[in-house]
Amino acid sequence: MKLSKFRYKLPPELIALYPTPNRDECRLMVLNRKTGKIEHKIFKEILDYFDENDVFVFNDTKVFPARLYGNKEKTGAEIEVFLLRELNRDLKIWDVLVDPARKIRIGNKLYFGEDDSMVAEVIDNTTSRGRTLRFLFDGDYDEFKKELYALGETPLPRSINRKVEPEDAENYQTIFAKHEGAVAAPTAGMHFSRELMKRMEIKGIEFAFITLHVGLGNFREVDVEDLTKHKMDSEQIIVPIETVNTVNKAKDGKHKICAVGTTVVRTLESCVTTRGRLTEFDGWTNKFIFPPYDFSVPDAFVSNFHLPYSTLLMMVAAFGGYDFVMAAYNEAVKEKYRFGAYGDAMLII
Repeated sequence: MKLSKFRYKLPPELIALYPTPNRDECRLMVLNRKTGKIEHKIFKEILDYFDENDVFVFNDTKVFPARLYGNKEKTGAEIEVFLLRELNRDLKIWDVLVDPARKIRIGNKLYFGEDDSMVAEVIDNTTSRGRTLRFLFDGDYDEFKKELYALGETPLPRSINRKVEPEDAENYQTIFAKHEGAVAAPTAGMHFSRELMKRMEIKGIEFAFITLHVGLGNFREVDVEDLTKHKMDSEQIIVPIETVNTVNKAKDGKHKICAVGTTVVRTLESCVTTRGRLTEFDGWTNKFIFPPYDFSVPDAFVSNFHLPYSTLLMMVAAFGGYDFVMAAYNEAVKEKYRFGAYGDAMLII
Protein backbone atom coordinates (compact mmCIF):
# COMPACT_ATOMS: atom_id res chain seq x y z
CA MET A 1 0.00 0.00 0.00
CA LYS A 2 1.44 3.33 -1.14
CA LEU A 3 1.19 6.82 0.34
CA SER A 4 0.03 8.26 -2.99
CA LYS A 5 -3.16 6.17 -2.79
CA PHE A 6 -4.37 8.40 0.06
CA ARG A 7 -4.51 11.58 -1.95
CA TYR A 8 -7.88 13.20 -2.57
CA LYS A 9 -8.82 16.77 -3.42
CA LEU A 10 -10.01 18.60 -0.29
CA PRO A 11 -11.16 22.20 -0.84
CA PRO A 12 -9.77 24.27 2.09
CA GLU A 13 -13.20 25.76 2.81
CA LEU A 14 -14.48 22.29 3.85
CA ILE A 15 -12.12 22.20 6.86
CA ALA A 16 -14.36 23.12 9.82
CA LEU A 17 -13.14 26.12 11.82
CA TYR A 18 -15.82 25.72 14.51
CA PRO A 19 -17.86 22.77 15.84
CA THR A 20 -21.59 22.47 15.24
CA PRO A 21 -23.55 24.39 17.96
CA ASN A 22 -24.82 21.10 19.44
CA ARG A 23 -22.28 18.27 19.71
CA ASP A 24 -24.66 15.55 18.53
CA GLU A 25 -26.14 17.44 15.57
CA CYS A 26 -23.28 17.35 13.11
CA ARG A 27 -23.79 15.28 9.96
CA LEU A 28 -23.14 11.54 10.03
CA MET A 29 -22.24 9.49 6.98
CA VAL A 30 -22.99 5.79 7.54
CA LEU A 31 -21.06 3.17 5.54
CA ASN A 32 -22.45 -0.35 5.50
CA ARG A 33 -19.67 -2.76 4.53
CA LYS A 34 -22.05 -5.66 3.81
CA THR A 35 -24.38 -3.82 1.44
CA GLY A 36 -21.98 -1.19 0.13
CA LYS A 37 -24.67 1.40 0.90
CA ILE A 38 -23.95 4.97 2.08
CA GLU A 39 -26.52 6.87 4.16
CA HIS A 40 -26.61 10.52 5.24
CA LYS A 41 -27.83 11.12 8.78
CA ILE A 42 -27.56 13.42 11.81
CA PHE A 43 -25.08 12.22 14.45
CA LYS A 44 -27.64 11.53 17.19
CA GLU A 45 -29.29 8.99 14.87
CA ILE A 46 -26.28 6.74 15.53
CA LEU A 47 -28.52 5.23 18.21
CA ASP A 48 -30.58 3.50 15.51
CA TYR A 49 -27.67 1.26 14.48
CA PHE A 50 -27.07 -0.36 17.87
CA ASP A 51 -28.95 -2.59 20.29
CA GLU A 52 -29.07 -3.53 23.95
CA ASN A 53 -25.75 -4.95 25.26
CA ASP A 54 -23.71 -3.53 22.38
CA VAL A 55 -20.63 -1.72 23.70
CA PHE A 56 -19.20 1.69 22.80
CA VAL A 57 -15.52 2.11 23.71
CA PHE A 58 -14.38 5.70 24.35
CA ASN A 59 -11.01 7.35 24.98
CA ASP A 60 -11.20 9.32 28.25
CA THR A 61 -7.91 11.20 27.83
CA LYS A 62 -8.00 14.93 28.62
CA VAL A 63 -6.34 17.63 26.54
CA PHE A 64 -4.20 20.16 28.40
CA PRO A 65 -3.26 23.70 27.21
CA ALA A 66 -0.07 22.56 25.52
CA ARG A 67 0.84 25.53 23.29
CA LEU A 68 2.81 28.42 24.83
CA TYR A 69 4.52 31.48 23.40
CA GLY A 70 7.76 32.70 24.92
CA ASN A 71 10.65 35.01 24.14
CA LYS A 72 14.28 34.11 23.77
CA GLU A 73 16.74 35.80 26.13
CA LYS A 74 18.73 38.76 24.73
CA THR A 75 17.11 38.79 21.25
CA GLY A 76 13.48 38.72 22.46
CA ALA A 77 12.53 36.59 19.43
CA GLU A 78 9.09 34.97 19.81
CA ILE A 79 9.30 31.19 20.13
CA GLU A 80 6.34 28.81 20.07
CA VAL A 81 6.75 26.00 22.59
CA PHE A 82 4.52 22.94 22.36
CA LEU A 83 4.55 20.86 25.54
CA LEU A 84 4.64 17.17 24.65
CA ARG A 85 5.42 15.18 27.76
CA GLU A 86 6.42 15.72 31.36
CA LEU A 87 9.66 13.80 31.94
CA ASN A 88 10.45 14.63 35.57
CA ARG A 89 7.87 16.08 37.93
CA ASP A 90 10.33 17.09 40.68
CA LEU A 91 12.84 18.77 38.35
CA LYS A 92 10.07 20.26 36.16
CA ILE A 93 11.58 18.81 32.97
CA TRP A 94 9.48 18.55 29.80
CA ASP A 95 9.91 17.31 26.25
CA VAL A 96 8.74 20.05 23.88
CA LEU A 97 8.69 21.11 20.25
CA VAL A 98 9.99 24.59 19.47
CA ASP A 99 9.36 26.76 16.43
CA PRO A 100 11.49 28.21 14.89
CA ALA A 101 13.84 25.47 16.03
CA ARG A 102 17.01 26.77 14.40
CA LYS A 103 17.22 29.64 16.90
CA ILE A 104 17.14 27.49 20.03
CA ARG A 105 20.27 25.82 21.41
CA ILE A 106 21.28 24.10 24.63
CA GLY A 107 21.79 26.69 27.39
CA ASN A 108 19.32 29.22 25.92
CA LYS A 109 16.73 30.63 28.30
CA LEU A 110 13.10 31.29 27.32
CA TYR A 111 10.81 33.72 29.15
CA PHE A 112 7.01 33.33 29.35
CA GLY A 113 4.21 35.60 30.52
CA GLU A 114 3.82 39.37 30.38
CA ASP A 115 6.10 39.85 33.37
CA ASP A 116 8.43 36.94 32.46
CA SER A 117 6.83 35.02 35.34
CA MET A 118 8.08 31.70 33.99
CA VAL A 119 11.60 30.91 32.82
CA ALA A 120 12.85 27.72 31.15
CA GLU A 121 16.32 26.59 30.17
CA VAL A 122 17.08 24.34 27.20
CA ILE A 123 18.99 21.31 28.50
CA ASP A 124 18.88 18.93 25.52
CA ASN A 125 18.34 18.75 21.76
CA THR A 126 16.40 15.59 20.99
CA THR A 127 15.45 16.04 17.30
CA SER A 128 15.56 18.83 14.74
CA ARG A 129 12.43 20.44 16.28
CA GLY A 130 12.43 18.76 19.69
CA ARG A 131 14.06 20.11 22.83
CA THR A 132 14.07 19.28 26.53
CA LEU A 133 13.32 22.21 28.84
CA ARG A 134 13.83 22.59 32.57
CA PHE A 135 11.45 25.14 34.04
CA LEU A 136 13.05 27.32 36.72
CA PHE A 137 10.26 27.87 39.22
CA ASP A 138 10.54 28.31 43.00
CA GLY A 139 6.99 27.39 44.10
CA ASP A 140 5.60 23.92 44.74
CA TYR A 141 4.45 21.57 41.96
CA ASP A 142 0.75 22.56 42.06
CA GLU A 143 1.63 26.26 41.80
CA PHE A 144 4.00 25.52 38.92
CA LYS A 145 1.40 23.49 37.01
CA LYS A 146 -1.27 26.15 37.56
CA GLU A 147 1.05 28.89 36.30
CA LEU A 148 2.22 26.82 33.33
CA TYR A 149 -1.32 25.98 32.23
CA ALA A 150 -2.46 29.60 32.68
CA LEU A 151 0.21 30.57 30.13
CA GLY A 152 -0.81 27.84 27.68
CA GLU A 153 -3.62 27.77 25.14
CA THR A 154 -5.83 25.03 23.72
CA PRO A 155 -3.69 23.16 21.16
CA LEU A 156 -6.03 23.35 18.15
CA PRO A 157 -4.62 21.53 15.11
CA ARG A 158 -2.85 23.68 12.52
CA SER A 159 -5.62 22.88 10.01
CA ILE A 160 -8.00 25.05 12.08
CA ASN A 161 -6.50 28.22 10.75
CA ARG A 162 -7.70 30.88 13.23
CA LYS A 163 -6.92 32.28 16.65
CA VAL A 164 -7.80 30.16 19.68
CA GLU A 165 -10.93 31.44 21.45
CA PRO A 166 -12.04 30.91 25.09
CA GLU A 167 -14.83 28.50 23.98
CA ASP A 168 -12.23 26.15 22.47
CA ALA A 169 -11.14 25.05 25.95
CA GLU A 170 -14.51 23.30 26.32
CA ASN A 171 -15.29 22.54 22.68
CA TYR A 172 -11.96 20.81 21.99
CA GLN A 173 -12.58 18.22 24.69
CA THR A 174 -14.93 15.26 25.11
CA ILE A 175 -17.57 15.48 27.85
CA PHE A 176 -16.05 12.36 29.51
CA ALA A 177 -12.43 13.60 29.46
CA LYS A 178 -10.85 12.47 32.71
CA HIS A 179 -7.13 11.60 32.58
CA GLU A 180 -4.96 14.53 31.60
CA GLY A 181 -2.13 13.97 29.16
CA ALA A 182 -3.22 14.54 25.54
CA VAL A 183 -1.92 17.28 23.23
CA ALA A 184 -4.72 16.57 20.73
CA ALA A 185 -8.34 15.61 21.36
CA PRO A 186 -9.82 12.23 20.43
CA THR A 187 -12.16 14.09 18.08
CA ALA A 188 -14.68 11.32 17.27
CA GLY A 189 -15.67 11.36 20.95
CA MET A 190 -16.47 15.08 20.82
CA HIS A 191 -19.81 14.38 19.05
CA PHE A 192 -21.29 12.62 22.09
CA SER A 193 -23.50 14.87 24.23
CA ARG A 194 -24.83 14.09 27.71
CA GLU A 195 -28.35 13.77 26.24
CA LEU A 196 -27.24 11.28 23.58
CA MET A 197 -25.29 9.18 26.09
CA LYS A 198 -28.33 9.14 28.39
CA ARG A 199 -30.50 7.89 25.52
CA MET A 200 -27.90 5.22 24.70
CA GLU A 201 -27.90 4.15 28.35
CA ILE A 202 -31.71 3.88 28.38
CA LYS A 203 -31.51 1.66 25.29
CA GLY A 204 -29.18 -0.68 27.20
CA ILE A 205 -25.98 0.18 25.33
CA GLU A 206 -22.90 -0.24 27.52
CA PHE A 207 -19.90 2.08 27.78
CA ALA A 208 -16.26 1.15 28.28
CA PHE A 209 -13.23 3.44 28.52
CA ILE A 210 -9.60 3.20 27.54
CA THR A 211 -6.99 5.94 27.87
CA LEU A 212 -4.63 6.85 25.05
CA HIS A 213 -2.78 10.13 25.54
CA VAL A 214 -2.79 11.50 22.02
CA GLY A 215 0.62 12.79 20.93
CA LEU A 216 1.67 14.71 17.85
CA GLY A 217 2.85 11.48 16.20
CA ASN A 218 -0.71 11.08 14.91
CA PHE A 219 -0.24 14.15 12.78
CA ARG A 220 3.36 13.69 11.71
CA GLU A 221 3.57 13.70 7.93
CA VAL A 222 4.29 10.37 6.29
CA ASP A 223 7.36 10.96 4.15
CA VAL A 224 7.82 7.49 2.62
CA GLU A 225 5.88 6.12 -0.34
CA ASP A 226 6.09 2.56 0.99
CA LEU A 227 3.89 2.57 4.12
CA THR A 228 5.64 -0.46 5.62
CA LYS A 229 8.64 1.82 6.18
CA HIS A 230 6.73 4.47 8.20
CA LYS A 231 7.31 4.41 11.97
CA MET A 232 4.58 5.73 14.29
CA ASP A 233 5.55 7.62 17.44
CA SER A 234 4.79 5.72 20.66
CA GLU A 235 1.77 6.80 22.70
CA GLN A 236 0.84 5.83 26.24
CA ILE A 237 -2.20 3.56 26.60
CA ILE A 238 -4.13 2.11 29.52
CA VAL A 239 -6.77 -0.63 29.21
CA PRO A 240 -8.35 -1.27 32.64
CA ILE A 241 -9.72 -4.65 33.70
CA GLU A 242 -13.34 -3.33 33.76
CA THR A 243 -13.08 -2.51 30.05
CA VAL A 244 -11.53 -5.90 29.30
CA ASN A 245 -14.42 -7.66 31.06
CA THR A 246 -17.13 -5.54 29.40
CA VAL A 247 -15.71 -5.96 25.89
CA ASN A 248 -14.96 -9.69 26.16
CA LYS A 249 -18.38 -10.45 27.65
CA ALA A 250 -20.04 -8.59 24.74
CA LYS A 251 -17.89 -10.43 22.19
CA ASP A 252 -18.74 -13.78 23.78
CA GLY A 253 -22.42 -12.82 23.54
CA LYS A 254 -22.04 -11.85 19.86
CA HIS A 255 -22.83 -8.19 20.57
CA LYS A 256 -21.27 -5.32 18.62
CA ILE A 257 -18.18 -3.43 19.80
CA CYS A 258 -18.07 0.13 18.47
CA ALA A 259 -14.71 1.88 18.69
CA VAL A 260 -15.10 5.65 18.98
CA GLY A 261 -12.13 7.12 17.13
CA THR A 262 -8.80 6.02 15.71
CA THR A 263 -7.15 6.19 19.15
CA VAL A 264 -9.58 3.58 20.50
CA VAL A 265 -9.02 1.30 17.49
CA ARG A 266 -5.24 1.54 17.90
CA THR A 267 -5.52 0.76 21.61
CA LEU A 268 -7.89 -2.20 21.21
CA GLU A 269 -5.79 -3.71 18.43
CA SER A 270 -2.60 -3.25 20.49
CA CYS A 271 -4.00 -5.23 23.44
CA VAL A 272 -5.51 -8.33 21.90
CA THR A 273 -4.76 -12.01 22.49
CA THR A 274 -4.29 -14.57 19.74
CA ARG A 275 -7.88 -15.67 20.46
CA GLY A 276 -9.15 -12.18 19.57
CA ARG A 277 -9.94 -11.16 23.13
CA LEU A 278 -8.98 -7.91 24.82
CA THR A 279 -6.36 -8.01 27.56
CA GLU A 280 -5.46 -5.56 30.37
CA PHE A 281 -2.51 -3.30 29.58
CA ASP A 282 -0.63 -0.25 30.85
CA GLY A 283 2.25 0.81 28.59
CA TRP A 284 2.99 2.19 25.14
CA THR A 285 1.99 1.45 21.56
CA ASN A 286 3.40 2.47 18.18
CA LYS A 287 0.99 0.33 16.16
CA PHE A 288 0.43 1.61 12.64
CA ILE A 289 -2.72 0.30 10.95
CA PHE A 290 -3.13 0.60 7.19
CA PRO A 291 -4.75 -1.62 4.51
CA PRO A 292 -4.88 -4.57 4.37
CA TYR A 293 -5.45 -5.36 8.05
CA ASP A 294 -7.62 -7.91 9.90
CA PHE A 295 -9.33 -6.38 12.93
CA SER A 296 -9.81 -8.52 16.03
CA VAL A 297 -11.93 -6.43 18.41
CA PRO A 298 -14.16 -3.67 16.91
CA ASP A 299 -17.17 -4.44 14.67
CA ALA A 300 -18.08 -0.77 14.13
CA PHE A 301 -16.05 2.43 14.05
CA VAL A 302 -16.88 6.13 14.49
CA SER A 303 -14.42 8.60 13.01
CA ASN A 304 -14.14 12.16 11.76
CA PHE A 305 -13.22 12.99 8.16
CA HIS A 306 -9.43 13.11 8.03
CA LEU A 307 -7.00 15.02 5.85
CA PRO A 308 -5.32 13.59 2.74
CA TYR A 309 -2.21 11.41 3.30
CA SER A 310 -2.90 11.13 7.06
CA THR A 311 -2.28 7.94 9.06
CA LEU A 312 -5.82 8.44 10.43
CA LEU A 313 -7.33 8.15 6.95
CA MET A 314 -5.21 5.02 6.38
CA MET A 315 -6.71 3.36 9.45
CA VAL A 316 -10.27 4.23 8.38
CA ALA A 317 -9.54 2.77 4.93
CA ALA A 318 -8.20 -0.40 6.56
CA PHE A 319 -11.45 -0.81 8.52
CA GLY A 320 -13.98 0.13 5.85
CA GLY A 321 -12.13 -1.18 2.81
CA TYR A 322 -9.88 1.06 0.74
CA ASP A 323 -12.12 1.47 -2.34
CA PHE A 324 -15.32 1.96 -0.31
CA VAL A 325 -13.78 4.55 2.03
CA MET A 326 -12.08 6.58 -0.71
CA ALA A 327 -15.33 6.62 -2.71
CA ALA A 328 -17.15 7.79 0.45
CA TYR A 329 -14.59 10.56 0.97
CA ASN A 330 -15.12 11.78 -2.58
CA GLU A 331 -18.87 11.77 -1.96
CA ALA A 332 -18.29 13.68 1.31
CA VAL A 333 -16.42 16.39 -0.62
CA LYS A 334 -19.22 16.54 -3.21
CA GLU A 335 -21.88 16.74 -0.45
CA LYS A 336 -19.86 19.39 1.39
CA TYR A 337 -19.32 17.50 4.62
CA ARG A 338 -17.09 19.30 7.11
CA PHE A 339 -13.59 17.88 7.56
CA GLY A 340 -11.04 17.86 10.39
CA ALA A 341 -11.21 18.00 14.19
CA TYR A 342 -14.34 20.17 14.37
CA GLY A 343 -15.97 18.51 11.37
CA ASP A 344 -18.64 15.88 10.72
CA ALA A 345 -18.51 12.16 11.47
CA MET A 346 -18.54 8.80 9.73
CA LEU A 347 -19.88 5.50 11.10
CA ILE A 348 -18.66 2.28 9.52
CA ILE A 349 -20.74 -0.81 10.32
